[in-house]
Amino acid sequence: MTEIRKQAEYETIKQLHTEKGYPVQVMCKILHVTRSAYYRWLEQPHSPREIRNNQIAEVAKQIHEEHDDMGHRRIRDELEYTHGIVISDNRALRICRSQQIQSRIKHRANSITKGAQNPYHIAENRLNRNFRADAPNEKWLTDVTEFKYYEGPAIKKVYLSAILDLYDRRIVAYIISDQNDMPLVLQTFDAAIQNEPEAQPLFHSDRGFQYTSKQFCARLSEAGMIQSMSRVARCIDNGPMEGFWALIKREKYYRRKFTSRSSLIDMIHNYMEYYNNRRIQRKLHIMTPMEFHDQYFEAA
Repeated sequence: MTEIRKQAEYETIKQLHTEKGYPVQVMCKILHVTRSAYYRWLEQPHSPREIRNNQIAEVAKQIHEEHDDMGHRRIRDELEYTHGIVISDNRALRICRSQQIQSRIKHRANSITKGAQNPYHIAENRLNRNFRADAPNEKWLTDVTEFKYYEGPAIKKVYLSAILDLYDRRIVAYIISDQNDMPLVLQTFDAAIQNEPEAQPLFHSDRGFQYTSKQFCARLSEAGMIQSMSRVARCIDNGPMEGFWALIKREKYYRRKFTSRSSLIDMIHNYMEYYNNRRIQRKLHIMTPMEFHDQYFEAA
């Protein structure tokens, strides 16, 4: 007999006894349940599992109130990582459905780099969608995206350039600027080299004018890096970078209206710190990018 069926039968006995005065002993015999089991249920109508699910649901609601972008899988991971509560995906899904907890709808990534009319250099796609790396600083991806904010009726923009490490998915460096120009990309690259002075990764980008320029190619050559570029109109060739843009925008940007540059800049800075140091990922075995990064060197 399933737990749900037992609950239904006990509810029937209670209702008929209360409303109709039918004897409990007779109904228990008809339904093939023991009186002792019925009276135990009467003292505690919810099973231990139901009680535990309700307790977990309260924690899940707290997590979702802080991070309403999270769906049941990320909530399950957060329950384990932060609260030490280990449950299956299916159980997490049932609990979230019972509380009407849903993640935000995903949006497409938004890369805004522009191709050059006369590129200095076009590199072949050496990465070739092989997004696996065996060590930090083996493969880096980069791109630029835009964010909008409002000053009265005027729409203004800032541009975010970032470099992502494929091994631990951490953001190696990022720069925010009011202009989508050459200095934005060069400063991002210089910041990455400052953070990782010994790094010589395969460096992958799209064919934006900054990355095909003579200046950028010279930077890569000086650093001893091999350049790789996505094919024309193949954003999937830079998939993990595009995926990161989708994350930050879905979790902290879409459905919000920023009415000042400072509030938008603060959001980006805060998210970058959160992403690297506090946002756990399944592909990193329920660790943050920096935890996964540090674990590599601890094991070495």
